Amino acid sequence: MLKYSKFGLLFQIFRRSAVYPWIPESGMWDCISDLGVIADMSDIQEATNQLLDVNLHDNQRSVPVTESSIRSESKNLHVTIGATVPTGFEQTAADEVREKLRSPCKISKDRGKIYFDIPVESLAQVHCLRSVDNLFVVVQEFPDYQFKNTKEEVLKDFEDLAGKLPWSDPLKVWKINTSFKKKKTKRKKINQNSSKGKIDNGQGDKLDEKDVKEFTNNDLDSHILDYYENPAIKEEVSTLVGDDLASCKDEIDEGSKEETELQTLKFRVTCNRAGEKHCFTSNEAARDFGGAVQDYFKWKADMTNFDVEVLLNIHDNEIIVGIALTEESLHRRNITHFGPTTLRSTLAYGMLRLCAPQPTDIIIDPMCGTGAIPIEGAMEWADCYHIAGDNNPLAVKRAANNISSLLTKSQMKDGKPSWGLPIDAVQWDICNLPLRTGSVDIIVTDMPFGKRMGSKKRNWNLYPACLREMSRVCRPGTGRAVLLTQDKKCFTKALSGMGHLWRKVHTVWVNIGGLHAAVYLLKRTPQAFVHPVEQDGERRTPW
Repeated sequence: MLKYSKFGLLFQIFRRSAVYPWIPESGMWDCISDLGVIADMSDIQEATNQLLDVNLHDNQRSVPVTESSIRSESKNLHVTIGATVPTGFEQTAADEVREKLRSPCKISKDRGKIYFDIPVESLAQVHCLRSVDNLFVVVQEFPDYQFKNTKEEVLKDFEDLAGKLPWSDPLKVWKINTSFKKKKTKRKKINQNSSKGKIDNGQGDKLDEKDVKEFTNNDLDSHILDYYENPAIKEEVSTLVGDDLASCKDEIDEGSKEETELQTLKFRVTCNRAGEKHCFTSNEAARDFGGAVQDYFKWKADMTNFDVEVLLNIHDNEIIVGIALTEESLHRRNITHFGPTTLRSTLAYGMLRLCAPQPTDIIIDPMCGTGAIPIEGAMEWADCYHIAGDNNPLAVKRAANNISSLLTKSQMKDGKPSWGLPIDAVQWDICNLPLRTGSVDIIVTDMPFGKRMGSKKRNWNLYPACLREMSRVCRPGTGRAVLLTQDKKCFTKALSGMGHLWRKVHTVWVNIGGLHAAVYLLKRTPQAFVHPVEQDGERRTPW
């Protein structure tokens, strides 16, 4: 039985007869699935309070500080947060920050990064942003760093820099952020030690086999997400880790007993360098700066299981030193069943935001693949109706499974059935959509590049047919389309023959897995669509 939000239920009844003319109200597809309800602002505030009220005397602390001191120190603390975003969507991410956090935002000249100032109380809300991939707190920024003439002098300056940086406030933010993340880590450890019947969760409490099964499902999803491939970035990236300094840390044993032992704080330094006028390599910068950080803090080396990741970002003459706040990219949130060309959720959000969805809009993805775009849309724009369609039955099945997986997670998190969100999955032919003419408000899709899916040769026939059918179902005058493609030559040619139906408003250049692609924002002209006449003089069947 499908479940929808209060708005979605009424919206489904009203809209289905307008969009799906051949389907009776009493029968929809069995493959349709829905999503869970996202947290409202009260949930975010509650998470923030838990984040700031975390007891640093428990077994998750990494340095010996008191609860009262961390509360008083962070009460009026303001920090600069840096975020990596999909290239080309920096402005979209900045707009989201201004809208949701009410904070000024600066777009870096280094593509794919933004910076904004927040009070530490807003840290939990930062993790809820939909357009950012990774987060870090800025230690210090050098907008016009003067590099010396020789490599030896530059590297010596890097060594001296480590001891001069204001580490105090960023490390306070890192401590709060780490305390929040370690709760999730502890849950994963429980999954790994799950067994039949009653088990010990490391804190003396017994868990039922049913609870263990639920935990294991969550852990399985997280392992599936680990296989997601990050897009290639044309930057030199090297990592160096430093050595040695102990701080008292309580560690929970993975078995049934709890013991406290002395732990060392582990770190690594990652250098991201872009620019052609540097006389040093990323590896050399990371090596010398990391060695100085090691001498300053006496932290222990660990390249993979590190506690602190120090970032050294160099872009031409700009240097920004930061501390990472995310262990993995925030785009890994919706998809558990992957296809050959799964789109990142952050990129899907950026594409949807370009077309500015309004309440009651009908939004379709006619080539949905795994459903990344409509799922992201349903999570963020719950007052719209989203349709995920594809001609491949395997793709439709993946999309339905992803929707079902999110709904299940929402139910497990809330401990009660979720009302879900209005989203449907259906198999169809992109060149002959089973939708009424002028019934769709927004079309957002990732078109075949002709690389992993389809071919460049087939695109010359596919693209014009797709644009023609999209112009038919899209509402004249107000309809919008956001289309992603790497086959820019073919798309431009196809669009030139549709100038009376589509007007190009904006183009965003993006990097998709190392491929230079484009996102086109199109506006539907007021001209009515005229059905093409078949060779026998009859029109094709209009929906």
